Amino acid sequence: MSQQVTLDNIDVYDPDLYVKGVPYEQFKILRAQAPVYHHPDFEQPHGFWVVTRHADVTHISRNPEIFSSWRQTCFLNESTPELLLEQRLMMVNQDPPEHTRLRSLLNRGFTPRMVARLTDRIQEACDVIVDKALAAGSGDFVTMCAAELPLVVIAELMGVPHEDRHKLFEWSNRMLSRDDPELAPTPEEGQQAAAEAYAYANELAAEKRKCPVDDIVSKLVSPDEHGRELSELEFDLFFILLMVAGNETTRNAISGGMQAMIDFPEQWERLRANPAGMARTAADEIVRWVSPVMAFRRTATQDTELGGVQIKENDKIIMYYTSANFDESVFEEPTRFDIGRDPNPHIGFGGGGPHFCLGRHLALLEIEIMFRTLASRIARVEPLAPPRRLRSNFINGVKEMQVRLIPA
Repeated sequence: MSQQVTLDNIDVYDPDLYVKGVPYEQFKILRAQAPVYHHPDFEQPHGFWVVTRHADVTHISRNPEIFSSWRQTCFLNESTPELLLEQRLMMVNQDPPEHTRLRSLLNRGFTPRMVARLTDRIQEACDVIVDKALAAGSGDFVTMCAAELPLVVIAELMGVPHEDRHKLFEWSNRMLSRDDPELAPTPEEGQQAAAEAYAYANELAAEKRKCPVDDIVSKLVSPDEHGRELSELEFDLFFILLMVAGNETTRNAISGGMQAMIDFPEQWERLRANPAGMARTAADEIVRWVSPVMAFRRTATQDTELGGVQIKENDKIIMYYTSANFDESVFEEPTRFDIGRDPNPHIGFGGGGPHFCLGRHLALLEIEIMFRTLASRIARVEPLAPPRRLRSNFINGVKEMQVRLIPA
């Protein structure tokens, strides 16, 4: 018999837990009984605050002057002083005003107009991917369908030659899988992957500076209307951030979304009955349901109060999107996967504020077009084995999902 979960034995930090699935029951208990909860931390003696409600996560996200990304980064684990210095150069680990300057330079590449220009390319990629998957008939849905699309899109976005796109996949895998023994690189391999990605980004930027074309990289490496531009290091770091964030998150949203369709077959039938009309709200519900980035960290810059609890300066705080997106006070029947859910105020792209996801329009467009294409061409997706999940308390990932595809 499994032990009854109470506030005394809650653990939402152990990456081993997530191999079985997200501990939704534990989050439900926390939201109800201790929405700001002091949790032990095996990496440091002081523990950390677990924040599980939608309103509190949103409050933290929108007040970066009290809840800093820069002090100890947004990543859950502890950093060495050397690593901390390096990671603070990344936009995701900055606070205003540094973050604001960098973000305004990068925004130029992600306007709705720039994203809309990719629509045809995304549709084309989805057609090819789904054709190939149907021709194969069965296999790992992650590699057949979910992993390929974001790679094609990022390669297109960054002007990376199509034949190099798998390097991006390999680098980001080697850099993000440190908690999974099957995929984990040695520290040297992780550093090697980062070094290769940096060198690649550097070369790419140098080329675009020489011969700018109408793509995002050319935009990002040339001065804006005020003459401001990204430094070489800022560009390299952004390339790595985009490679990891744009690749892993969309891949896992697509895999997790398909798993939800398998678990809720009536929703798959709804989508099949009206792919063009339902795919957009389905994409939003998939992001809520999966919450591909399950949590981010902040550090208190002053003594403050959150959810009626006293927080001290320098306390470690982890906000769990994967709990906030199932908050009963915000979502009607949150444990029901509902592709028509509207309104859907999920915070799968962050709870607003300066770190609200830069690529959210692009991610939703990719998920929408992929599921519209799948639902138009496939009658059923039948699981051949239980999905194998990533050992990670940070990324909600599926490593492998063996399925059979029955054509429409």
